[in-house]
Amino acid sequence: MTCPAGHAAPIVPSGRGGKATFRPWCASCPLRPACTASQHGRTISIHPQEPVLQKARAAQRDPAWQQQYRTDRPVVERKVSHFTRRPWGGRKARTRGLARITTDLYARAAALNWARLAVLGLGQDQDGWTLRAT
Repeated sequence: MTCPAGHAAPIVPSGRGGKATFRPWCASCPLRPACTASQHGRTISIHPQEPVLQKARAAQRDPAWQQQYRTDRPVVERKVSHFTRRPWGGRKARTRGLARITTDLYARAAALNWARLAVLGLGQDQDGWTLRAT
């Protein structure tokens, strides 16, 4: 790991990722005010899943990924909004206890799914359940 002044510090593995500390160089560094406000000097923490995060960031730079994200994001955001709207209690649990909260969550998801299927034209005929062709 390299700081803005060009000092290199090794990444020391820890139980959860790793750390690089620039403490020895920070006391006399002219860039310190722009680099860190910490009295102990600059310390950089490395996330335990850093390789996975780097791979995901690289994939997100792909124009095809960006186009797919722009296509799917509005739909997902709308569904999250429907799921957390006020009549259902918003983002807070309406009940106490993990079992009851889980049951409420599944009921909420089922109600939204049934509402969506109704919009799509779910119906029953002699062959069973079908969706109306649009």
